[in-house]
Amino acid sequence: MAEKRFGMGEAIRFGWETMKENIWFFIPLLIIAFLIKSVPGAIAEYAGSEFPVISTVLWLSGLLLGYVVDMGLVKISLQFCDGVKGKFDDLLSSFDILIPFIVASILYGLIIFGGFLLLVVPSIIWGIQFSLYPYFIVEKKLGPIEALKASSRATMGAKWDLFLFGLLLGLINFAGMLVFLVGLFATIPTSMVAYAYVYRRLTGEPEPTGLTYEV
Repeated sequence: MAEKRFGMGEAIRFGWETMKENIWFFIPLLIIAFLIKSVPGAIAEYAGSEFPVISTVLWLSGLLLGYVVDMGLVKISLQFCDGVKGKFDDLLSSFDILIPFIVASILYGLIIFGGFLLLVVPSIIWGIQFSLYPYFIVEKKLGPIEALKASSRATMGAKWDLFLFGLLLGLINFAGMLVFLVGLFATIPTSMVAYAYVYRRLTGEPEPTGLTYEV
């Protein structure tokens, strides 16, 4: 039997308490992240065929900014785990590792696709096995291949727990959607920090503690 290396309950509790203590940081953070990721694409859609060059540039800009925002959210989640104050500036602070992140994301997508071609189950296993690559790129500045390998090592012996944890987070966010979507302002930060907590535990880092924020 695989050794259990993190507690799902403690991860969720940590994420929940962090969210409650910093809710007025997370709400505008999520709104800003959503706008950065969606506005360029919306404008590109509006420009449409009348301004194809502008539309293409905006679409690509939105795509790249989406990657940067995703890395920023990972960085902020890790900061809260480390007791470091979250800052809005960190949302767009990862341009220097954009290329490795994009390459790793493409490789990860290809791995998942390859798993689907092998009757789905390998896709789930590999999806879990390599799921921590964003954290290794954001925190350790690893290259794409190194980050995927590091994720594989970190998740060894914990895949079943991670699978159940992913289902639990999915149910939590589904519950947030049922509350007129407003609940997502609570469940998304909870999930973000909880998963960063799990990363910390699986990589042998000290147990996360205390949290504050600044605007």
